Amino acid sequence: MKVFVVAMEKEAEAVREAIGGRFQMIVCGIGKVNAAAAAQKAIDMGADEVLNCGLCGGLDPQMEVCDAYEVESAVEYDFDLAPINGTEPGVLDEKDTPYLAASPSGIFPSRILASGDRFVEDEADFRLLDGLKCTLRDMEGAAIAHVCEKNSVKFRSLKVVSDVRGLGPMPAQYKRNMSIALEALGSAVGKWLEG
Repeated sequence: MKVFVVAMEKEAEAVREAIGGRFQMIVCGIGKVNAAAAAQKAIDMGADEVLNCGLCGGLDPQMEVCDAYEVESAVEYDFDLAPINGTEPGVLDEKDTPYLAASPSGIFPSRILASGDRFVEDEADFRLLDGLKCTLRDMEGAAIAHVCEKNSVKFRSLKVVSDVRGLGPMPAQYKRNMSIALEALGSAVGKWLEG
């Protein structure tokens, strides 16, 4: 059984139109804890595949608003045990890499997603994300990937760019572009599910 986990009701509205009544959906709220709890709920409901869709920031200045990408792997970039064990940011205690598995289908280009519980605007964060080779940023995806990996459940994620690094303050871009990005999300989810 496939279950969608979506952060915001506005994103859920766009996704609902594309999926009709074919799949169950949990609207979790913004942030990693909300996303992780919803992913576990989906798995407890019987999901053998968790699908996450939503808007994201584009960290590659070549990206454009409304571009759609699948997640090839995800990183919880704000998780950092370096002071204790010297690992790089994002490396969970039981792992030796910061990257959590995803299963892109190849319908859209795939990229590495960074998830953290803050909206990235700080140059130190951008340098960290560059070092991790992340070109997408959100606040939920990696937490969902983490829960799926722990439960040996397939994780797929589709993100649509709402704001792009280097084109002005990203929060202002997000607010300005949200409606067109949500429209693009609905269209992309329809294509994603056809493949």
